[in-house]
Amino acid sequence: MNKLQGVSDTLFIPLVARIFASKKFPEYFFDKKALSLEEYIPDDSIQKKSSEYSLMASVARYYNLDSMVQAFIKENGKCNIIYLGAGFETAYYRLNEQLAIFYEIDLPNVIAARRTILGEQTNEILIAGNIFDMEWVKRIDKSISTLLVGSGVFQYFKEDNVIQFIDNVKKSFSNVELIFDATNETGIKYANKYVKRTGNDDALMYFYINDSVEFSKKTGIKLIEERVFFTEARKMLKKKLGLYTRIAMKIVDDKKRAILLHLGINKYKSNGHFA
Repeated sequence: MNKLQGVSDTLFIPLVARIFASKKFPEYFFDKKALSLEEYIPDDSIQKKSSEYSLMASVARYYNLDSMVQAFIKENGKCNIIYLGAGFETAYYRLNEQLAIFYEIDLPNVIAARRTILGEQTNEILIAGNIFDMEWVKRIDKSISTLLVGSGVFQYFKEDNVIQFIDNVKKSFSNVELIFDATNETGIKYANKYVKRTGNDDALMYFYINDSVEFSKKTGIKLIEERVFFTEARKMLKKKLGLYTRIAMKIVDDKKRAILLHLGINKYKSNGHFA
């Protein structure tokens, strides 16, 4: 485990970021469970090769996703929260939501490692498999509202794969929403440079979104929200962050180089009609 290889090993990058922020900026983001996993990090190469900005970019993604997931649970009550390409995602522990059933889906070797390290908790179901083959759908209770969460996942695939996935989800669920992060074309170039610096040349990224509205039209589904990464981080941390980090955050937000999209794939109102 001394060298990161392949897409699945990129799960260590966000884990290192969550540990970093939990130690340095706990008032913004604190992940007790991530801290307990520090001993499983292969070495300190990610930390050494990462800037404060790159680590905070990863953490800001989780900060916003947590907020969006909590809002979904508040609105829907009992529901499914499905993390696609979950890796060592620890949102189950951060959110501590009793109403939701949490599903974590990833490749068999990742799920095996996760099961060994984290186990499988109450209201949590681990599924080993490829998210694109849709076999995992058979394990989901589709009678309740479902939120799919893709964190750092779709970037590793082609746009056609992502659009086909969304179309398959549309056919499989009657009441489902999708939240995922994306970068624009410029952002994906910077992201690939960062991944290469961490020593993982086998995990380059391809998928990007330059215009959220156009992408939603292309998929034929409703764009509920587009959100930039750093609004709250810039307010809460201000000068606690380095100058380069603050400048980079502003540029990325202003130019929408990194965004979160919330799509209503098949979303019913309470009267049974599509929203």
